[in-house]
Amino acid sequence: MASSPEDGGRSKAAPAGGEEVTETETGTEILADDTPVDLSDLRWADAPAFILFWVLAFVVFLQFFTRYILNDSLGWTEEIARYLLVCVAFVGAIMAVRKNSHISVEFFYRYLPYKARRWLITLVDLSRIVFFIAMTVICIKLANKTNQKMASIEVSKAVIYWIVAAAFVAMTFYSLRVAQRHWKAKATSPSPEDSHAQVMD
Repeated sequence: MASSPEDGGRSKAAPAGGEEVTETETGTEILADDTPVDLSDLRWADAPAFILFWVLAFVVFLQFFTRYILNDSLGWTEEIARYLLVCVAFVGAIMAVRKNSHISVEFFYRYLPYKARRWLITLVDLSRIVFFIAMTVICIKLANKTNQKMASIEVSKAVIYWIVAAAFVAMTFYSLRVAQRHWKAKATSPSPEDSHAQVMD
């Protein structure tokens, strides 16, 4: 796009994705996106993941500060940060299950006939529910058998397994709700295209 003398040799391209791109003589400047973040899909059930994340961030910062600024690292921060990372991963997965936003391969799915897609969705839903139930049982068994304490603090490692088990219980619950939405979409959609749009939402 040609520039004009009034804009000082600059020309602005059309915004893409909320970002404003400005071309200058020295190169291209990309201005920050000022579009407000949409938080309407957040629920109170997502709060534990955010709390654990910020506790993890604080512990990691504390480890960095004491090691590199004070030259006297706190020994428990490394181990606790590792366990907190595990908890953040599993508790955060609850949010992904609730939104049905886990990574999935849809390439072959889109080329299947409508009835085959319906059966495949049902199979995926049932497999996911069975998997989460099985992992819940395994975590509970591990928690009951774990008597070892953490190396840095006097807390049983079973606490980690109980947190993961609770996360799998929540994932099982939300998987059942996702499956229910899929079945409702199958029953109420007037056309295969509408049903596909609701199921993949």
